[in-house]
Amino acid sequence: MLRGNYPARVDEKGRVKIPQAFLGVLRENYAGDFFVTSLNGEFVRIWPLEEWSQIEARLARVSSTNRAKKKFLNRVNYYGQQVKLDKQGRLLVPSLLREAAAMRGEVDVLGSLTYLDVWNHQRFLEEIKKNPITPDDEKSLDELGV
Repeated sequence: MLRGNYPARVDEKGRVKIPQAFLGVLRENYAGDFFVTSLNGEFVRIWPLEEWSQIEARLARVSSTNRAKKKFLNRVNYYGQQVKLDKQGRLLVPSLLREAAAMRGEVDVLGSLTYLDVWNHQRFLEEIKKNPITPDDEKSLDELGV
């Protein structure tokens, strides 16, 4: 499981150094290929290719005329690229996504169970202030048993 928040940096070439806490889990459980993408360009989502392939398999069973499927694929493919983890534990963020998500300098790398989210540090602080947990969120979490 990928959990927690670990600060990192994006270098001048657009590579994010995966924090050691996540790197061990990724190297132990996955082959080293990743799909780096986003749904909206606000942040970077890093999927181990094995996990992403499961999503693609589910999507392949959905009709090609399904509007939600098409919108989802348009966005993740627009921002996304398959990349390899280098020997130093870095992943290249595609240039289009790097610009949209302001991936430079200090970033926050957050575990989300089977994938990682990478946020520009300032943008993430603004996001969590702008979108607090609401009573409806608490109710939904309670219904999930969390």
